[in-house]
Amino acid sequence: MRYKNTKTYKELERLVRGFSNHRRIQIMELLKKSPELSVEEIADNLQVNFKTISEHIRRLAIAGLVIKRNEGNTVRHKLTTRALSILKFLRTLE
Repeated sequence: MRYKNTKTYKELERLVRGFSNHRRIQIMELLKKSPELSVEEIADNLQVNFKTISEHIRRLAIAGLVIKRNEGNTVRHKLTTRALSILKFLRTLE
């Protein structure tokens, strides 16, 4: 039997994959507390390699959880309202 909402399931999968990593959840928590951070600032704050953070930010952006904004040579990142809702939901699972 084929479900009619296949596209919706795929979108949901993309969203869940976006935050299904402990490091990405850490990044989301950091951006909640300190919005508009650069990749370098996130890496320094979490004491993680710049390239690693960059890849995690890329995945969060693909999932629609992070918005990027150019500021000169720097790219600033902040959470979408969907990401804030997800963090709230994740706290209910603790």
